[in-house]
Amino acid sequence: MKEAVAIVASLLAIAGNVPYIRDVFKKRVQPHPYTWLVWSMVSCIIFFGQLAKGAGVGAIPTAVSEIFTIIIFFFSLRYGFKEIKKIDTFFLVVCLLGVIPWILTKDPTMSVIIAVSIDLCAFVPTIMKTWKHPRTETATLYSMNVLRHILMLFSLQAYNIATVLHSIAMITANSLMTLIIWSKKK
Repeated sequence: MKEAVAIVASLLAIAGNVPYIRDVFKKRVQPHPYTWLVWSMVSCIIFFGQLAKGAGVGAIPTAVSEIFTIIIFFFSLRYGFKEIKKIDTFFLVVCLLGVIPWILTKDPTMSVIIAVSIDLCAFVPTIMKTWKHPRTETATLYSMNVLRHILMLFSLQAYNIATVLHSIAMITANSLMTLIIWSKKK
């Protein structure tokens, strides 16, 4: 049963990311390169933290999503949002500095807590960009992420801070992004 839920969650990652990549090429959305860089790094940390703490098949959707996150980061360099502000650079530096405690702790649970904190900080430039320029994002990716993370929680083979914290934080952050996009586009 958990395997089937993990597969569905992985398919949701694909269903959310493929149209997003298509929209990047069509210049319908403009991913913020700082956010996607940090998300690429953080998702990798979270994936390995989940594996180390027994997530089992529940970590598969994180791996699938990580592949797309890296792809979108590279596309954001060419097709992404170009109006980088000093505050965006501040959050990038904060996120990158947050990697240092992760390297020093070598504890999967602490690593995930730090990575989730970094992940949420990385959301800030994209939230600010979307608030001002709502047409630079699409709700499909973020709403699919909400569903994917809900399903991920059901697919986990072990429940602890390292395996659930990221999904809980991402359900919240992606819900916020979806609401901003929908409300600002009206």
